[in-house]
Amino acid sequence: MTIFEALRKDHDIQRELCDKLVNTSGKNDLRKNMFHKLKRELQYHADAEERFFYAPLIKEDLTQDKARHSISEHKDIDDLIEKLEETDMDSSAWLTYMKQLQHQVVHHLDEEEHEVFQLAGKALNESEKSSLSKKYNTYMEDVRDE
Repeated sequence: MTIFEALRKDHDIQRELCDKLVNTSGKNDLRKNMFHKLKRELQYHADAEERFFYAPLIKEDLTQDKARHSISEHKDIDDLIEKLEETDMDSSAWLTYMKQLQHQVVHHLDEEEHEVFQLAGKALNESEKSSLSKKYNTYMEDVRDE
């Protein structure tokens, strides 16, 4: 497995959780649990991605700008999560912020998959793609088990 396949697998989880959350309503256990799961997935993924994907890409001229841009988008996503945490789940504002989060997450994932992955494919050799995947997957398994 390459780092790209590992990241795509988690991207699919994030897209699915966002899709489900924008179709929930009210303050209930389903919405609370799904939001908690999405929040954790996004945080763990961003941490692992920055360590095991973007750190090596920042060192390369070809990928440095895209890596920095993607890391800054992680901050934008964090800010929206914070807004959601501060907003009553029963309010219409919560769903508005959730839709903004979904838009931001999907934009970020699409940009990574269609732009960053192509450049990274040129910057990383096959051995790096495989070893980064192993490190990423090990990290994700560890944090999900906590």
